[in-house]
Amino acid sequence: MKVEALSDLAVTLSDRDGFVEPFPRSTFAHELATLPMDDLLRVAHGAAVARVDRALGTDPLERSLEDFAALLSPAAGELLETLATASRRMTLARFGRTMHLYAPLYLSNECLTTCGYCGFAKNLPVTRKTLTERDALEEARHLGAQGFRSILLLTGEHERLTGVDFLERHIRLLAGLVPSLSIEVQVWSEEDYRRLAEAGCEGVVIYQETYHPKRYAEVHLAGRKRNYRWRVLGPERAARAGMRRIGIGALLGLHHDWRFEALATAAHARFLMRQYWRSQVTVSVPRIRPSASGFQPQVSISDHDLTQLVCAFRLFLPDAGIVLSTREAPALRDGLHQIGITHTSAGSHTEPGGYEHPGEAQEQFEIADHRSPPEVAESLREMGYDPVWEDPSTPEGIGRRLVLTGSSSG
Repeated sequence: MKVEALSDLAVTLSDRDGFVEPFPRSTFAHELATLPMDDLLRVAHGAAVARVDRALGTDPLERSLEDFAALLSPAAGELLETLATASRRMTLARFGRTMHLYAPLYLSNECLTTCGYCGFAKNLPVTRKTLTERDALEEARHLGAQGFRSILLLTGEHERLTGVDFLERHIRLLAGLVPSLSIEVQVWSEEDYRRLAEAGCEGVVIYQETYHPKRYAEVHLAGRKRNYRWRVLGPERAARAGMRRIGIGALLGLHHDWRFEALATAAHARFLMRQYWRSQVTVSVPRIRPSASGFQPQVSISDHDLTQLVCAFRLFLPDAGIVLSTREAPALRDGLHQIGITHTSAGSHTEPGGYEHPGEAQEQFEIADHRSPPEVAESLREMGYDPVWEDPSTPEGIGRRLVLTGSSSG
């Protein structure tokens, strides 16, 4: 269905939404349609210092979306040191001095979708590559030798070349080598996610890219990804299929108002955490990076804004993981690691085959932190953190987290 405004999402579920019966009683699509976004944005753009203080003084588990909006305001931005201190304290209390490391592994950059901001877009004359099973094993062994036990598999959106059959084969192959596999690929039905979970996939990451329907239509020009509603319901289908980890986020810079994206993302995360509490929910904060698309963001999200956003997410979502990738420069990453981040990548390549055969295919975007995994791990240790290579939801990862959390004095 065509979504031109958030209110268009308030329709009855059908078979076209990709759920297995019985359908869920409530969905985030309906909640987003009824969200008082205009009122929340007024708070996010105009809250007074007193309103910010009230939000900071509210019990973390009782903070409302309006409190979160106040923490996004320019007035809250003037109190960034206070926000950062509170965010750091909260993160240490909930997660201890641990930082979970993961690596992206791109299986293909073939794509039938035209996203105006992406280096893999169908219309771009770039070098394409899809990894064979042998190639994928080589890449996974490379990452395993560096210490990674948690790998995120990525592809472009090409249903014939990298569809569910392709993903199932690669997941079954790699599951014997990699303890924790997640995917960030084309969005699938609940039935398809069940197949992938049975094959050994434990997590699904789906960026909505932008929650603003009009802007979403402007930057997704062709292909199945144009379906806003299908995508926004994807995390729920994955959770219902039994995925243990669900990651969401908006690509900051696509829409001119980062506070709008923050409000929608926070509401989405809260909904998932309440409705699908068996799954761990993470929130990512990616900013647009240069790519072969030549895309220019509508607005530049400053380091100050990004730091405020991380703090606000942590203070509103005490138990959510917050993910930071190598899109950001080393100095900023080191600072954010100490404020609210719980999951971080290192030594990343964003092209298929990039670890064993770098430069043979087009990358999705340029990274900004080129440090090796050992260098990132050493930086974390110097800051007093323990780099954790295991998936935090496995028995080994849970045991390590409990020990370190219990021994942390903050």
